[in-house]
Amino acid sequence: MLLLQLFSKGLFRTMLLSIALPFVLLAQEDKEMKSVSSTYAITNVTIIQAPGRRIDLATIVIKNGLIVSVGKNLTLPPEAIVIKADSMFVYAGFIDGLTRSGVSKPKDDNKDKVKDPGNPPPDRAGINPQQDVRVFLNSSDKALEELRNVGFTVAQVVPHGNLLPGQAALVLTGAPSTDAMLLSHKTALYSELTGSGSVYPNTLLGVMAKWRELYRQAAQAKSYESLYASNRVGLERPVADKTLEAFYPVIDQKIPVLFRSEKLLEMHRILSLKTDLGFPLMIADVKEGWPIINKIKSSGAKVFLSLDLPEEGKKEKVKKEDESLSKTPAQVEKEGLEKRKAEAISNYTSQAANFYKAGVPFGFSSMSVKPKDIPSNLRRMIAAGLSEDAALASLTTMPAQLLGL
Repeated sequence: MLLLQLFSKGLFRTMLLSIALPFVLLAQEDKEMKSVSSTYAITNVTIIQAPGRRIDLATIVIKNGLIVSVGKNLTLPPEAIVIKADSMFVYAGFIDGLTRSGVSKPKDDNKDKVKDPGNPPPDRAGINPQQDVRVFLNSSDKALEELRNVGFTVAQVVPHGNLLPGQAALVLTGAPSTDAMLLSHKTALYSELTGSGSVYPNTLLGVMAKWRELYRQAAQAKSYESLYASNRVGLERPVADKTLEAFYPVIDQKIPVLFRSEKLLEMHRILSLKTDLGFPLMIADVKEGWPIINKIKSSGAKVFLSLDLPEEGKKEKVKKEDESLSKTPAQVEKEGLEKRKAEAISNYTSQAANFYKAGVPFGFSSMSVKPKDIPSNLRRMIAAGLSEDAALASLTTMPAQLLGL
């Protein structure tokens, strides 16, 4: 399926027409009309092939969902349905690095008390690394439509849960059915440093310890399976363990571990796990990454910054006071608090620009932001120093490279 998006003038204007070919809907008397051709020509459009590369007043010819020609003065196929796009821009669809849009929440039917809270069943402890997010996909989820309406045509989705909820997948946000959503499955092993409440592990230290234990057990089990496969004489048959087997592609460096990591301290701990165990790492929904940009860069981790930003502080009119009058301790404290708050908001807003200046490739994640806030938050990032070309790259070409697309 070819996914394009047409914008009116300006990179992040709200007027958006998304086209998913070969499915084109034409409204007439509230009835869906079947297309008479699978060939389309979008004419007189400004094409942004990649950040910094554009063709003005050009034509795109699409046949059976594939772009067959792009350029000026093209000869249109006689069967082509012409879409006039005067004064509009066409970009590649945006790519979301982490979201649960289109993923249904599983029924919470295993919260009963367990006999041994210190050694609960894996699923009760949030340990489900073998779980495939495809089981929970729902193409009719309105969250997908909301995400697509702001330009995202592809998203990396993960299951709900804590600690090790399961396997991630890449999906199309405009697919007509759940089966058609899937672009690529098992793209990463998803994890969060969150405990399970009333059972072990329910503390951060417990979660870290359990994570190391599972990974090392998996490495040991995999090593023994290889030994057994090479010579079975005198060796006991390995016992199958779906929990440990889910780590095998990570151990083989075939897929990364995808951690959601909003806070600075979390990132330190995740990078420590990576250093200790050596797995490929992807961190997403990053909100406080600017203090350790160089550490993240040297780790080789793939990064998706959060599109969520704190609300801008209200600008209040400042009354000029007599400088000779001393300020009360309460006034001094309030001014200091407002200054620190403004600095924190500035750090969040300029994070993307600082990552770009440091030469750290990154994409964006919508996990913790409302879709309606994304365009304005991107404008704020651009105002804070991120160029429009860099913003477009971080929405299209860069996440495509990070996700192997």
